[in-house]
Amino acid sequence: MTEMSDIAIKSPDLAAMGIVTSRPLVLVDVDEVLGLFMQGFADYLSLQGLEFRLERFALFQNIYRPGEAEHLDVSLGKAHFDDFFRHASGEMAVADGARDALHRLSKSANIVILTNAPSHGRLSRARWLGRHRLDYPLILNTGPKGPLAAALARQVTGPVAFVDDMLSNLDSVAEHAPDIARFQTVADPRLRPMAPAKPDIHRRIDHWDALHPAIKAAIS
Repeated sequence: MTEMSDIAIKSPDLAAMGIVTSRPLVLVDVDEVLGLFMQGFADYLSLQGLEFRLERFALFQNIYRPGEAEHLDVSLGKAHFDDFFRHASGEMAVADGARDALHRLSKSANIVILTNAPSHGRLSRARWLGRHRLDYPLILNTGPKGPLAAALARQVTGPVAFVDDMLSNLDSVAEHAPDIARFQTVADPRLRPMAPAKPDIHRRIDHWDALHPAIKAAIS
């Protein structure tokens, strides 16, 4: 996928969102960072008569019809993904320690949720965040997050941290905004051994009780 230049990105106005631009900024993903997305998606698929087999760090290639050896066609998997955001994404469990860690970080930094989700999933995602007392400003993104993260970072004078599970997003932020402190975390213990990482480039910390002080030190 071709990345758009961060110059071309139309970034939301952080000040208009109530962000104090002189404070540090923490950009946080949702799926497998704040919430157990794979688990919730698997539960939804089971209601559709499908199986989600954790065989690789992937999404659509893990969806199967019972008894079949070949995964479901990717286009059908994407349709179920869209329907999950319409009907069932509110059932996702919160990652251990995430709520308390963000609450403590919010005392000295602005928290912004930066998530890749379909536009029709904005309301259900916002409701999920609110129900679990994670109702920080929400920004939806499509594709690699580096250009938008860079555009947001340019609006603040304080240090910026970025938290995500996907190596592609971390690499994108490193390319477009190398001064942003980057942290990789994978909330679901079953996925951690499968998740590709570059710990020499992006710090990998899979538990929020350890991730919180690391982020705090990076933005202090």
